[in-house]
Formats: sequence, structure tokens, C-alpha cells
Amino acid sequence: MATSDIQVKELEKRASGQAFELILSPRSKEAVPEFPLSPPKKKDVSLEEIQKKLEAAEERRKSHEAEVLKQLAEKREHEKEVLQKAIEENNNFSKMAEEKLTHKMEANKENREAQMAAKLERLREKERSECKIRIK
Repeated sequence: MATSDIQVKELEKRASGQAFELILSPRSKEAVPEFPLSPPKKKDVSLEEIQKKLEAAEERRKSHEAEVLKQLAEKREHEKEVLQKAIEENNNFSKMAEEKLTHKMEANKENREAQMAAKLERLREKERSECKIRIK
């Protein structure tokens, strides 16, 4: 298209930019289009070429399938590793919780026994002091 076929009309001028309207003149009948009107002629494809293309496509399909299977295997392996790690962490947490609970229970038992011993000692002291008072 020649530059004489286009008219530029300024619409607005703002601080943010400008707006233009492009007016194209109608095509003349003498103008020759820049693209061919008929589709290009296809060359004859031989049976060998078709066979080669089919084999190449089959190879690409197999390669893609192998890649997808490899990715799936890697993903499954990763899932197994994550699951194993989660099970391991759960077991470790359970062991730690059990050890803490056992330690707390032992500490409570010792504390209770110490309190009982102290109460028994006070009771014996009280009985002794009462016995001394009765004896006198």
C-alpha cells in the first residue's frame, strides 16, 4: 500500500497521549494485490515420504509417552518419599509424646508419693505429740 492511500486525522491531544484516525482510500481496480489469489500448488508426496513422516510421528509419540511415564514414575517416587517421611515424623512425634507422658506420670507419681510420705510423717508426729501429751 502506498503512503498516499492513507490519511491521518488527529482526534485528541492529551497529556497521557494522542488519538489519531487513519482513513484508507478505496482500492483502485488497477492495483495488483500483493498476495496470490490461488493457493500454491502442492507437490506430489511419494509413498516413501509418507512412510518416513509416519515413522517419525510414531517415534515422537513413543518418545513423548516414555517421557510422560518417566515423569509419572518420578512423581510416584517423590510421593512415596514424602509419605515415608510423614510416617517417620509421625512415629517420632508419637515416641516423643509417649516419653513425655511417661516422664510426667513418673514425676507425678514421685510427687504424690513424696506428699503422702510427708502427710504420714506429719500424722505420726501429731500422734507422737498426742501420745506425749496423754502420758504426761
